Amino acid sequence: MTLQPGEKRELPEGLWIKCPQCGEILYHKDMAKNLKVCQKCGYHFRLTAAERLHFTLDENSFQELEQDLVADNPLNFPGYAEKLALARQTTGLTEAMVIGLGAVGGHELVVGVLDARFIMGSMGAAVGEKLVRATELAVERRLPLLVFVASGGARMQEGVISLMQMAKTAAALERLGRAGIPYISVLTDPTTGGVAASFGMLGDVILAEPGALIGFTGPRVIEQTIRQKLPDGFQRAEFLLEHGMLDMVVHRKQMRCTLNRLLRWYHS
Repeated sequence: MTLQPGEKRELPEGLWIKCPQCGEILYHKDMAKNLKVCQKCGYHFRLTAAERLHFTLDENSFQELEQDLVADNPLNFPGYAEKLALARQTTGLTEAMVIGLGAVGGHELVVGVLDARFIMGSMGAAVGEKLVRATELAVERRLPLLVFVASGGARMQEGVISLMQMAKTAAALERLGRAGIPYISVLTDPTTGGVAASFGMLGDVILAEPGALIGFTGPRVIEQTIRQKLPDGFQRAEFLLEHGMLDMVVHRKQMRCTLNRLLRWYHS
């Protein structure tokens, strides 16, 4: 079909996506083949829990557990029940964290994934309990624990109950460490707030994806508080690696290979 001068071709909605870092217009199918990484600048787009598991684990190895463990509205916070219902409807998930058994390179492990689409991956009672149960399963079966973190922090609608999950998950991971079982934490964009301050930064090995925002409070809030300009790249994965807060920054295409090497060391 030949277009006339000044005529615009209508493209199906959702076929293309613009990279927020370099502005490149990307074709969705090409993006999927490239693990949702911009082919031009390497920007790592956020993944759903299902995409993360698909890109990382051995094919057909994932067995989801505790799917029915969900949050309620313990404080009767206005609008929270409706917000949970909407999140479940739009994501197809029951909660912000998915846990289960899987394998990487034939090495069995317990895996957890936070999905930022579900109320920004925030941690309430259900997310904290899922992380604890995943940890207990890892101790019981003597399997490594792998968690992909993507969160805005504690879930304010659950108040102090949400904040308690920080201590609860930290205590569970302490028991895992005493059992001599490794915990690998992979920090993705964003990893902030109470999740960063608890199980996010407690890994025996802490990996991060390139460019991931990692910190307790966002840089704009810090700048407004201290009234100073922050260094370039502050709270990005590469900055944290340079300052000793991470073990490695790993490109998504190298994540399976890196995890395989770590798990091979444990199983040997």
